[in-house]
Amino acid sequence: MGLYFHAAPLLLGALFLPLLPALWELWLDPLSCLHLTEERINWKTGSQEAGARLCEISKVRFDTRWDFSVRVTLILTSGDKLRLPPQVLPPHHMLENALQLRGVQTERHHFTVF
Repeated sequence: MGLYFHAAPLLLGALFLPLLPALWELWLDPLSCLHLTEERINWKTGSQEAGARLCEISKVRFDTRWDFSVRVTLILTSGDKLRLPPQVLPPHHMLENALQLRGVQTERHHFTVF
């Protein structure tokens, strides 16, 4: 309570502004999902939706970063790369095993700088 009466309203407004995108996302409550079938991998997050046929995937690359998060990139036979959004990823070991069971080549890279 004491902070409100002693702080300038502009200062409080400036501190509140970075919260607006998070509050907006909380209000919208976007759905994130990943579907892996025998023929396709599809994902949806917020307003983005994409997918690829498994026969078009040359390999799937799992990159472990310095903060121990894992980035997953689909490398297509055409040379294009599709990065899976982190919010749709299941535990990476489960995803890797499921892809290998469907005949998709996977590779892991640990702690690469670039």
